[in-house]
Amino acid sequence: MQSAFLAAGQVFLKFSLEKLEQFAWTWTFFRSFLTNWWLLASGLSMVAASVIWFYILKHYDLSLAYPLISISYIFGTLAAVCIFHETVPLTRWIGVLFIMIGVAFLTKPA
Repeated sequence: MQSAFLAAGQVFLKFSLEKLEQFAWTWTFFRSFLTNWWLLASGLSMVAASVIWFYILKHYDLSLAYPLISISYIFGTLAAVCIFHETVPLTRWIGVLFIMIGVAFLTKPA
């Protein structure tokens, strides 16, 4: 769940940056910044990811928890394809496969 919120925060951040006007020291720019709901959604997603991360760190070994953050890379790649309609080359899909294999090894009982 933490990885999903982390990836969602990045997706919302990308949307928010696409909506912002070009930076300038003007009221128009700062108004567009302050009324950017995508930016708010990004921040809330990051806060949710952090709160869940606090719980995870308190209850699980860091050697297991920290590498599992890499699941967010899988979600991010899927978002790139499904939401932003990006073309992902085969080499990146192979990287995603390696991440999935690593997660399988990490979560396998000893």
